[in-house]
Order: sequence, then C-alpha cells, then structure tokens
Amino acid sequence: MANIIATLGRLGQTSGFFGLFTDWRQIVMIVIACILLYLGLVKKFEPLLLVGIAFGMLLTNLPFGNMYNPELWDLYIANGQSVASLSPELQAFIAEHGFIFADGVVQLTFTELIHAGGLLDIMYIGVKIGLYPSLIFMGVGAMTDFGPLIANPKSLLLGAAAQLGIFVAFLLAIVIGFPANVAASIGIIGGADGPTAIWLTSKLAPDYLAPIAIAAYSYMALIPMIQPPVMKALTTKEMREVKMDQLRPVSKTQKILFPIIVTIFTCLLLPSVAPLLGCLMLGNLFKESGVTDRLSDTAQNALMNIVTIFLATSVGATARYDRFLNWKTLAIIFLGLMAFEFATCGGLLLGRVMYRITKGKINPLIGSAGVSAVPMAARVSQKVGSEANPSNFLLMHAMGPNVAGVIGSAIAAGFLLAVFGG
Repeated sequence: MANIIATLGRLGQTSGFFGLFTDWRQIVMIVIACILLYLGLVKKFEPLLLVGIAFGMLLTNLPFGNMYNPELWDLYIANGQSVASLSPELQAFIAEHGFIFADGVVQLTFTELIHAGGLLDIMYIGVKIGLYPSLIFMGVGAMTDFGPLIANPKSLLLGAAAQLGIFVAFLLAIVIGFPANVAASIGIIGGADGPTAIWLTSKLAPDYLAPIAIAAYSYMALIPMIQPPVMKALTTKEMREVKMDQLRPVSKTQKILFPIIVTIFTCLLLPSVAPLLGCLMLGNLFKESGVTDRLSDTAQNALMNIVTIFLATSVGATARYDRFLNWKTLAIIFLGLMAFEFATCGGLLLGRVMYRITKGKINPLIGSAGVSAVPMAARVSQKVGSEANPSNFLLMHAMGPNVAGVIGSAIAAGFLLAVFGG
C-alpha cells in the first residue's frame, strides 16, 4: 500500500497540473497563447502565422514538456567560456542535465545540443541559421509581380522613404535603454515584414525573438486599422482624389532581367543581405522565366506552407514565461507601433513631395504602401483613395512602392546586420 501511495505521489509531482502552479507566469502565458489563438482563428488576424506562433507559445509554457530549452542555446553560444563564469541558472541547468566539460570550459557540440533538446529545439535550428525566413522570401518572390515597380521606378523612392520607421524606432529603443543590437532588431518591425524581422532578430537578439515577431505580425494584421488615420491626417481630400495615369506595359525580358540585376547590384553593395534578397529574387525568377513553372508552384504553395508551419511554431516556442513576461516586452510592443506609424508617415511625406513636384500627377496615398506588407498595404491605399474618389483605382500604382518596401526592408536588415552583427 505504501508503495502504491509513493508511486501515485511521484506521478502527481511529475504531472503538468502540479507544475502549473509552481510559477503563476506559466498560467499567464497559457492565457495569452489562447487569446492569440482566438485572434488568429476567429478574428483571422494573420491566421497562417499567428495560429502557429500561438500554439508554439502554448506548447513551450506547458510544464515539464521540455519541448524548447533556451538554456541549451545559451550554453551553445557560451562555448569556450569557463563554467564558473556562467550565471547560476545556467550552472544549475548544466548540473541538472549532467553535462561534463573538460577543464571546466563549455564545449557543447551541435550533436549534443540536438540529443539533449526537445522537438521545438530541433525545429528552432531553421530559425537560428536563417533558413526559414530565406525560404519564405523565396515563396514571396514567386508570388510577387515586380511589373508595377519596373513600370514606375520612382516608386522605389517611396519604398525607401517608408523605411523611416525602422530608424526612428531604432533611435527610440536606444533612448529607452536597449543595447544597439536589440534596438536594431526592434527597429526592423517598422519594415512590416515578418520574415525579415525574424531573420535579423535571430542573428542579433535571439532572446527577443518572440515579442518582436508577435509585434511584427500583429501590427501587419492591423494595418487596415493603423494606416488610414495617418493617411487622412497627412493628406488633403484634393490629394486623395488624384487619379494617376495607367502604368506602361512591362516586357517579359525586363521582368526576367530585373531579379538578376537587382541581385548582382545589391549583394555586391551589401553582401549581408544576400540570403534574404537572393532567395526573394530567385523565387521571382522562377515565376517570370516561363520555364520553371513547377518550381514556382512549389515555392508558392508546398514549400511556403511547410516552412510557415516550422517557422511559426518554433518562433512561438521562444515565448517562454520566464523570458517573455517583463517590461521589455511591453516596450517592444509600443516601439513596434511607433515603427509602423513613422513608416507610414515617411512614405506619405515623400508622396506629398512628389505630388508637388509633378503638379498633382502622383497621389501621395501610394506612399503609405511603401511598408512591405504585400499586398495588404497596397489595398489600404486603394480603399482610402476610392473613399475620396469612387472612380479612383490606385491598387497597381500602390503595388510599386509595396514591392519596393520588401526590397527596402531586406536591405535595411542587411545594413543593420553588417553594422551591429559584430
């Protein structure tokens, strides 16, 4: 009888229900994960990514699952350091898992990390090495038509102006007290490009991956609510009513040469941007060449869907209660909103300048599409323009700055990585 009671006691102590009440923050994170699931499933806020992120967050905060262990990654990064110099928490983790390091120096191999890690640790490898974001960009490239940008090269300037939000948020983060590498990762939220934010943050500030990714995708989903008030505040009704001339036709040759030329120029100018921009342009070349339809279809559909599952779930797993619930997360959420607002302002203000220079031939509303949330931002430009003038059709004009924003945010991320990547 005593043995049965002892066995039941051990089972109770190893139960997740028992572990759930050892730290109230786990319960809070489970509630937050359920709220995000509601937003994705019911409200349809970026469901293809938010559902995976929320479920990964749920899994990582269920007690005793050991599906994701950030201490393992901390230990891997600490290779070459003395065990005695590590934090008490990390030393306790070493003792708990029975790691033995020769001469008291951390030497954790990648193979040992995989064997000691959980399922989500293994999936996270694709985030850590930058594989998932690059493959996502390949799919985006295969789905993107650069024709509007080629037909109106001036829209590239609007895409560049919309990157203002990145650098404003970066400076605000520095003022608040974030280190430069973390501030750069926070700033990239203003690019309105989730894969870019994940790619840069995984390189510069992996501990902040969850709040930055959640802020980026949440605000992208809220673009139809965030942008219109700013657009109406910075433009007059007369400006919003402007009807733009039809774009010139773009030849097949131009569409094929564009990704090749852009890749050569940008990657020579800024080699650190090669993984993202190279995959973006490769996907677009699959689409435009006319001889790789099967590859284009795979990049757009099967590959994109598979990578999205891995990316979203493993990013959500980084939102563990002991690292997510702090004032820094709230600051990141606030700075992300500022990044989006200033990005919208940057595109609109340059749009106003171009409106004046062209004597009213350019509708400044297309400048707000310079953020790289394709094609949502372009649709918002179309919606606000049609409210002012029902016969207005700005969608294709707005797609130029929109796809330019994708290129611009990738270049900005490469620049920040080159400066702060050590």
